[in-house]
Amino acid sequence: MRPLDTECVPARRIRRILTRNSIVKQNEGFTLIEVMIVVAIIAILAAIAIPQLSVHRTKSYNTAAVSDLKNAAIAQEAYYVDNRQYTNDINRLTTNPYNLFISQGVNVGVSSATNEAYLMTGYHSAGNITYTLSGPGGAITP
Repeated sequence: MRPLDTECVPARRIRRILTRNSIVKQNEGFTLIEVMIVVAIIAILAAIAIPQLSVHRTKSYNTAAVSDLKNAAIAQEAYYVDNRQYTNDINRLTTNPYNLFISQGVNVGVSSATNEAYLMTGYHSAGNITYTLSGPGGAITP
């Protein structure tokens, strides 16, 4: 291919070719200001979202503790049906035939148990509330 020869190509055509090439070069990518604005917007959104995420994670940990405490109450009632007394040992509830499953990070314990009533506590190690359940048929209180 030969370089542009000004004798063969009219000047108007050369100007159009040069103008078209310069336009294409001007539209290659983003300016520094545009990139900085996008980064700033992302930083603002992250600053808003991350604290909210932490609050919701703590709530989910607390909910896991409540759920495991309710399941422990059901296992206590099943134990009572078989033995006519409640147990002080949470390990008896986690084995056969009661098969209580305690979620990872959740601690459930039996504070006291008699032939007529029991008191259990539960909390998640990453949560911020310790829950108490007095049974039979009691409500869970923080």
